[in-house]
Amino acid sequence: MKRRKFLHQAALTGTAALTCQTSLLQQGQTATNPSPLSTAFPALADAVLNQAEKLGAGFSEFRIGKTTSESLHARESAVRSVDYSEDTGCCVRVLVDGAWGFAASHEINEQEALRLTHTAIAIAREQQGKRLEAVSLEKLTAWKDKWQMPMEIDPFSISLDDKAALLLDINQRALAAGANFCRSGLMQVKEEKWLANSVGSRIEQSRVRIRPYFSVTVIDSKKGGFSNRDSLAAPRGSGYEYVRDYDFKGEVVQAVEEAKEKMAAPGVKSGPKDLVIHPTNLWLTIHESIGHPTELDRAMGYEANFAGTSFVKPELLGKLKYASDLVTVRADRTQKNGLSTTAYDDDGVKTEGQEFNIIDKGLFTNYQMALGQAAMIGKEHSNGCAYADSFSTFPLQRMPNISLQPGEDDSITAEKLIADVEDGIYIVGSGSWSIDQQRYNFQFTGQTFHKIKNGKLDGMYKDVAYQGNSIEFWNSCDGLGGASTYELGGAFNCGKGRPMQSAPVSHGAVPSRFRQVNVLNTQEEGGAKA
Repeated sequence: MKRRKFLHQAALTGTAALTCQTSLLQQGQTATNPSPLSTAFPALADAVLNQAEKLGAGFSEFRIGKTTSESLHARESAVRSVDYSEDTGCCVRVLVDGAWGFAASHEINEQEALRLTHTAIAIAREQQGKRLEAVSLEKLTAWKDKWQMPMEIDPFSISLDDKAALLLDINQRALAAGANFCRSGLMQVKEEKWLANSVGSRIEQSRVRIRPYFSVTVIDSKKGGFSNRDSLAAPRGSGYEYVRDYDFKGEVVQAVEEAKEKMAAPGVKSGPKDLVIHPTNLWLTIHESIGHPTELDRAMGYEANFAGTSFVKPELLGKLKYASDLVTVRADRTQKNGLSTTAYDDDGVKTEGQEFNIIDKGLFTNYQMALGQAAMIGKEHSNGCAYADSFSTFPLQRMPNISLQPGEDDSITAEKLIADVEDGIYIVGSGSWSIDQQRYNFQFTGQTFHKIKNGKLDGMYKDVAYQGNSIEFWNSCDGLGGASTYELGGAFNCGKGRPMQSAPVSHGAVPSRFRQVNVLNTQEEGGAKA
């Protein structure tokens, strides 16, 4: 059998089998849909909170969580894998004499919930006399609410046949345009959470996130070289309508052409250059050089896993000139389609009204905080930045949506920023990254690197990375696109903590210009000739 025919038949057979599997899984979903959990939640919550109070907890919380995940991956003419999972359970968190206690279980019934309460209390009491500093809890507001993320099409309602057809079509279009390889995928997650605490809150929430992607590869068989170009489609807090409306057909052909051009392009000459950076690249720089350094637990030295601590120490609050006067970076969990967007954080703090500037006209003005952290820096309350990636994990301080705000002049576009550059690079799409354990010195690559000469685009470079430190880089910003150029990027699964938790977060940005940033030739840095 010819390879092409075999792959085609394998793709069809695999898709049919997986569609059957999904049908069975969806039957299971019907049997364990949210209604029974919503029905059982109030009585379980009352039992836990009453028991915790009797056992001496100053604060207590009961949470049920259900996370449903599905991913589909394809390469060339075949579906390679489909994964589906459901993770459901409950947990109890208590505060006893300034110490947290936490316990979780996959079982959801009154007997197990009460057992968890006793376990959490015991864990908290075991810390007495061993903690350096007691947790200082802020005054919380009680909320009774039910929130569901607005969306047009639930992605879990779309058949595997339709999703597989989309991915295989993307791959075939890439191959037809001259790619040697193409892989594509679609990942989606639904989170459902029920929270009750001793303050009086009773909150039910549901949200969905989705990540489509592809990556094309072209090969120069004569020279032995190759080049990649990944999709610029960002993950979103959205329904399937985002995938339906995205122009994958047009972008995948463009991606192949750009990969070919990049492969034939000259290597960049190392040295300082002016950069105009597109939002599809700048979101990651924001994430690493502003998002992580301004997490209060890192700044206080309580968190060092998955990225280290931070150079942004508390004594710099309100004093550090983090960026140029043009730069304002805002944090929120209310942005439309944001991956971190939700009505309440996992501490039960209402997110509307908690929006805040991390950087205000260049000045560092606030940290991201979770419950029990505000007192560390003399603040009265946190700002809605707690998240637990499962019912079985303790809520950590995690990033809200953190975004560079547009410039005041809406007529400014990437083209206008480029027009004022004599010798520079226009960088589009995110690539690899590296940053030190204090979130200070960094190096980033991208997808495409367009040469700027005398205010105009003039071909491409390849093997480009830009480096600097967080303060010098952001202070070199002298131009921002207007509101009409704003785009959301983001990370589907940012890691933090030990045991590691994975959190989704969006970062909005506009095309931005940075003067005299050091550029490296990655081939030369790796010891190869450019």
